[in-house]
Formats: sequence, structure tokens, C-alpha cells
Amino acid sequence: MKIETELVRSARLGDKESFAQVYDQVAMDLYKVALYTLGNAHDAEDVVSETFIEAYKGIKNLRDDSSFKPWIMRILSIRCKRRIGGYVKEKGNIDIEECINAPAEEGDLAGSASERVTVLQALDSLSEQERLIISLAVMQGYTTREVSEMLNIPHGTVSSKLHRSLIKLRKILE
Repeated sequence: MKIETELVRSARLGDKESFAQVYDQVAMDLYKVALYTLGNAHDAEDVVSETFIEAYKGIKNLRDDSSFKPWIMRILSIRCKRRIGGYVKEKGNIDIEECINAPAEEGDLAGSASERVTVLQALDSLSEQERLIISLAVMQGYTTREVSEMLNIPHGTVSSKLHRSLIKLRKILE
């Protein structure tokens, strides 16, 4: 979904209603990326909330209104990494029940519950960074260059990790 730059500009200038509208436009995309990255609905909700608080405080420093979505995805990425790094327990599995019950939208990876379970189990076999790259590139439709900028990772690294991750997923799903 394209975010109206005029709304972003108004939000950057302090219009709370415009920020609320921008929130409505990107909240579900952020939630999906966080959920697929963290594998837990509660953590995903927390990270999305933290992301919006940080974005609200920092939007006045946004230089290019048309780059709002990559900018907020970068904030989300950093928040997800911090959350992953803060886990005391070993990497937990994706909470399949929560992901199945997550709101489905047109264009989601899998339609039926059994297909979603299969895809989520395959995603669980990937590292957090691989899941994040796939979430952004495949599920959200960003280019590898945009993912590279959001995650502050070299473009070649993103491309190769995406390629290897997709091969892994294909082998698991066959």
C-alpha cells in the first residue's frame, strides 16, 4: 500500500490526526513482519507499539516524506532485533496458533489453515534474520535494495540470504 506523502508531511509537521491515518495505513504490514520475524503475537504487538511510539517522537526528523515506510520498517527491524537479542530462553518456535488466527489479507502466502501451518513451520526452520528478510522481500514486496537499506546490511548479503532462504523453504515445502 502506498502511503500518501501529504499525510506524512502533515504528521511530520505535528498533525496528530494525520499520524493516526498513517498509522492505520501501515500498522497491519508492520504487525505481519513482526509476527513472522518474532513468531509470537504478544511480542509482535509490543514491538509494533514501540515502533510507533519511536516513529511519533522522531517523525519530525524524517527528511523525505516519501520514504516513511522504509524508515518505519527500519525502526521495526531494530526493535525486532533488540527483542530477539533480549530473549533469555533459547529461540522459541513460531506460535502457529497465533499466526493462523492472525488476520488474513488478500495476497497472503497461504489461504487455508493447513497451508499456513505448513508455511509457518517451514519459516520456523530459518534464522530470525532470514525470516525478517523473507517477510520484507516476499511478504511485503520490498526490493532487495530497499531491504538492504532498512536492515543496514549490504545489498549482496540480502540478495544471497534471500536466495538461500528461498531454496531452503522450497526444499522443506516439497
